[in-house]
Amino acid sequence: MSSEQRVLDAHYMARALELARQGLYSTHPNPRVGCVIVRDGQVVGEGWHVRAGEPHAEVHALRQAGERARGATAYVTLEPCSHHGRTPPCAEALVAAGLGRVVAAMQDPNPQVGGRGLQRLREAGIAVDSGVLEDEARALNSGFLKRMESGRPYVRVKLAMSLDGRTAMASGESQWITGPQARAEVQRLRAQSSVVLSGADTVLADAARLTVRPAELGLDAELTALAAARPPLRVLIDGRLRVPLDQPFFQAGPAMVVTCAGEDADARYQAQGHELVNLPGSDGHVDLPALLDALGAIGVNDVLVEAGPRLAGAFTRLGLVDEFQIFIAAKFLGSEARPLLDLPLSRMSEALALKIVKMRAIGNDWHVIALPVPTPGV
Repeated sequence: MSSEQRVLDAHYMARALELARQGLYSTHPNPRVGCVIVRDGQVVGEGWHVRAGEPHAEVHALRQAGERARGATAYVTLEPCSHHGRTPPCAEALVAAGLGRVVAAMQDPNPQVGGRGLQRLREAGIAVDSGVLEDEARALNSGFLKRMESGRPYVRVKLAMSLDGRTAMASGESQWITGPQARAEVQRLRAQSSVVLSGADTVLADAARLTVRPAELGLDAELTALAAARPPLRVLIDGRLRVPLDQPFFQAGPAMVVTCAGEDADARYQAQGHELVNLPGSDGHVDLPALLDALGAIGVNDVLVEAGPRLAGAFTRLGLVDEFQIFIAAKFLGSEARPLLDLPLSRMSEALALKIVKMRAIGNDWHVIALPVPTPGV
């Protein structure tokens, strides 16, 4: 392949990824996918997957291209599906349209596809290439990929702190540490997630609802409507069932309550539209790995943890965090204020190393995205 062709492939795949990102707020539990069809150097069709159960990106692009798809090249951010799910297989649609070449950013880790879509295209005489802008494609669907590869969702822990690493005053007062721009970014993080998860301490102390507020998203009208139509599942970890049903969290809509209390209290929660899930645990603490297994089993791709230092620290200590989303306010809360994480360490060798992958100013605050660095040999 010539260097010129590689540049063109990257150019059109970048556009397909741009289209795929429009599905950030609406495709759960499906991956975000975009498709661009090019013939004789001209884009003749574009599409992106909007919602589960609706046509995939390739179908939208093929409909736009019509007969101009014959002999053209399709750029797709994920291997075309080869199985009959809620929609027909996209690989067959590309074959029927007479595409001359298909370029995929990456192979689909879904065991129902797993290379069979690309193989079907090759068998039909279509030229196939894969691996163009793969890192970008994987980042776009990190939750879907992790669920397919491990059975568990991708876990992001959102933390808001002062410059001196504090999250609330000793009294528990914490509103607001960060400014409106940072809070809008948190709203977008919620809207992108399959689940927003918190603990009893946070819900009781902050009267938290953990809802998505469309007016604060800062998106265009179409994306705002899509986000509002697919709110994330709100999950409350309440090991001892301490949060009364008249709290704002429960008044804000249906939720899942996860406990290890073992009480037969389903009827009380169901009467208000909530689901009660009993999982293993001890001393009032829910088994968090078991919780992630259960969420993965029901198709949850991305979990956003918005919790206090104890629950956030528990996820961290157990090595269950894939990504930290940290918002840093330009203020000091002082030595009496509450720490960021309940993470009792006594030696420097115990420190949790992080890799900062992104840092930017957001209003008068800073937004840092950091990944835990795996411990050698673990």
